[in-house]
Amino acid sequence: MKHLTMVAILAMVVVLASAQKYTDKFDNIDVDRVLSNDRILNNYLKCLLDKGPCTQEGRELKKTLPDALKTNCEKCSEKQRTSSRKVIAHLEDRKPQEWKKLLDKYDPEGIYKSKYEKLNKRS
Repeated sequence: MKHLTMVAILAMVVVLASAQKYTDKFDNIDVDRVLSNDRILNNYLKCLLDKGPCTQEGRELKKTLPDALKTNCEKCSEKQRTSSRKVIAHLEDRKPQEWKKLLDKYDPEGIYKSKYEKLNKRS
């Protein structure tokens, strides 16, 4: 009986630990293709800014983004972190007006942007 209880507790810990990560079902999206296609990128931006409809991927991103910002992407996979950095760099460099709109909506006090910049200086 003790072993069964221990197995049940371990199973619960594994489930909780895996729940601490964001879904990886969209990790195979070709971020470079999205960033190089203004039509697709603009659709994602409209979704995030509540200016247009969202795809399933866009809805998931929109749902996850506030928590990812607050936790510094703690629940992100390495692939998600890499893709996030790529997207941020692209928006900062090539779409600064849209980047500002995203910051105004998701980081109005500039808290997360400041954290991100500090982390990138260390990297």
